[in-house]
Amino acid sequence: MACSVAVPCWAAHAYAQFGDVKYPPGFAHFDYVNPNAPKGGEIRMVPPTRPSNFDKFNPFTLKGNAPYDIGALLFDTLLVGNSDEPTTAYGLLAQDVEVAPDRLSATFKLNPRARFHDGKPVLAADVVHSFKTLISKEAAPQYRTIYVEVKDAVEVDERTVRFDFSSPNPELPLVVGGMPVFSRDWGKGKPFDQVVSEMPIGSGPYRIPNTRMGRDITYVRDPNYWAADLPTRKGQFNFDRVTFKIYLDETSRFEGLKAGEFDFMREFISRNWARQYKGKQFDSGELAKRAFENKNPGDFQGYVFNLRKPKFQDIRVRKAIALALDFEWMNKQLFYGIYKRVNGYFPNSEFHAEGLPKPDELALLEPLRDKLRPEVFGPAPVAASTDPPGSLRANLRQAQALFKEAGWEYRDGALRNAKGEAFTMEFLNDQPSLVRIVGPFQKALEKLGVQLIYRVVDFSLSKQKMDAFDFEVTTLRLPGTTAPGGELLELFGSKAANTPGSSNIWGIADPAVDALLQKVVTARTRPDLSAAMRALDRVLSHGYYSVPQYYGDAFLVGYRPRPFVLPPTIPPYYQVDGWAISTWWASARNK
Repeated sequence: MACSVAVPCWAAHAYAQFGDVKYPPGFAHFDYVNPNAPKGGEIRMVPPTRPSNFDKFNPFTLKGNAPYDIGALLFDTLLVGNSDEPTTAYGLLAQDVEVAPDRLSATFKLNPRARFHDGKPVLAADVVHSFKTLISKEAAPQYRTIYVEVKDAVEVDERTVRFDFSSPNPELPLVVGGMPVFSRDWGKGKPFDQVVSEMPIGSGPYRIPNTRMGRDITYVRDPNYWAADLPTRKGQFNFDRVTFKIYLDETSRFEGLKAGEFDFMREFISRNWARQYKGKQFDSGELAKRAFENKNPGDFQGYVFNLRKPKFQDIRVRKAIALALDFEWMNKQLFYGIYKRVNGYFPNSEFHAEGLPKPDELALLEPLRDKLRPEVFGPAPVAASTDPPGSLRANLRQAQALFKEAGWEYRDGALRNAKGEAFTMEFLNDQPSLVRIVGPFQKALEKLGVQLIYRVVDFSLSKQKMDAFDFEVTTLRLPGTTAPGGELLELFGSKAANTPGSSNIWGIADPAVDALLQKVVTARTRPDLSAAMRALDRVLSHGYYSVPQYYGDAFLVGYRPRPFVLPPTIPPYYQVDGWAISTWWASARNK
């Protein structure tokens, strides 16, 4: 079938959800890499998240903590995306991909050169085993959500595997193409959730040199990596060693950068960026600070309500709490003016809903009118501003009125309901430094009679409580994406709302949201996807499930420039940590 705007394209070497294959058959390498980059040296980093000590090597189970980035570095996939195109993937483990004309199956022909780290070939039986293991109850529950529309994986022959789909969803070949593949021999004879200390048997570019559990982790490049010369890997993963170092707080982490304990750190705190990244080491060039620009959609960041708690089930309460956040003051006084306000869940992208619904959005919303509040058909919500003529005082007056409508009034020193119960909120977090950011919000809520209790716990306990949905309010950052799809079911779908360990930490269970999620995952053209996403953004925003915070439109990075050489071309769509690991290389002095 010929490629067109309306028909997804499939070809021997690639699959594109919307027919936009940039690189032709036989291409040599991606444009943004140096195919002649030398191998060697080491890059030492700190993770962009805050993991704790790791106590397992299995990243696919619920309990415990696996080393940072183990999935990306140890496990290859059938197809692999790139930083030029948002919805296209090219062959890695698979050398051929064919999608059936009815789109109800995708067949992958494995590359006969593909090898696991133990030297055994990657076979169709391993792919089927990986799929069936990930959707089992022994794996983390999010995989059952991700692959919910995949009916089965079938071994056609030794090196051919077919995935059958329950619907003609054009994203599904990308979903299964991105599935991590591991050997049937890994943990053989044990239930998968008891495979903890056994070294993974993957086929990726790196290995783990020893089985010692702990805090820091070093990955060692496999000199016999089977895919090193493939077009989709040429010029990539050039470092002999990739080390992630874990620090318990921001102060010790920055001191570690200055002391030369590691080489690369993404900064998330504007005050640190403005005040700490200066001095002799930066003046001499020993250290550098750089804002790496990109065309990525903005990250969503916000305070998140747990809707499973009765106090947050009234939308008026959620709207009132959001009115207490004074972003404009915080951006000026705390953030040095470098952030922008988040509106909606997909800021700075084609998926962000603005103003009144456009005709393509209305076509999706009208059939759901009986499930939606009338406000959804009006302007998209915009976070309350305190810039003149607005003010925090005026916003708090509105909040007070909303609380009163919801049955909460100020008396006896607190906001109370008819039973006399005071309105309190516990904010759960694992970052002590956020107290500076939460403080102004906390004080504004106090003026309404709401007590916000700031509770800091370590990462392990935080993860345990979040997996069990044992919290009231927390903060969340969702990286923006150019290719939204099935992962949104895990974030906002009703099924995930009651699945322990899922990413739907809000507990959103809304039939209208579910219906729009299906429109997203079954979109056949980019305009259809954009319309469905804007309609989804509009409905989620009108639910006031979060207090929108802020985002930055560049990656703030401190690094040691002398040990590294950067590729001349920076791609449009990338995450800065993964881009550095995969495309930078060591200068001669770092070897």
